Amino acid sequence: MAGTGAKTGAKTGARTAAGTGAGAAQGRRILLGRIAGAHGVRGEVLIRTFTERPEDIGAYGALSDGAGRAFRIEAARTTPKGVVARLEGVGDRTAAEALEGTELWVDRDRLPAPEADAFYHADLIGLAAVDPEGRPLGEIVGVHNFGAGDLVELRPAGAAKTELVPFTEAFVPKVDLAARRAVVVLSGGKETGSDPSR
Repeated sequence: MAGTGAKTGAKTGARTAAGTGAGAAQGRRILLGRIAGAHGVRGEVLIRTFTERPEDIGAYGALSDGAGRAFRIEAARTTPKGVVARLEGVGDRTAAEALEGTELWVDRDRLPAPEADAFYHADLIGLAAVDPEGRPLGEIVGVHNFGAGDLVELRPAGAAKTELVPFTEAFVPKVDLAARRAVVVLSGGKETGSDPSR
């Protein structure tokens, strides 16, 4: 499957969160990349991508910025710094420089369905979190991976401080996207993202 950033997934105890890097979502759009600046003098731009495979940034057709302006990638190549791309209608360095910081979004319905028991980060963000008895715990406000597996960031109801919970079946045994909720098991109510296997 062409990855679109962050996906959280597989039932191996450590599920997969596939998302889009920052896992950002805006309505039914998902952030796939951000233009970091101009590259060279011929109008190419450097894009920091949030897709699983950087080259997939152009796999979903035209992208758009926050205001709805469309960008079509005519050619792209992957480099250690990101994807160097030529955008339709951008023909010189001045035009490319003017796009620095531009976010590149895609409609959620243009992305492939995630594999079984895998989820796009953006689909998890905003889910209501409930305990195994269905009592409200708060809201999932982010998905992160610092190298040891995916973590969901939970904001408890009425609290400003958030908590990190491992995105494993032990801690998040059920995700119901249709109902917009996830069952979350907190260890003593104070789970902070430690590896439950340790």
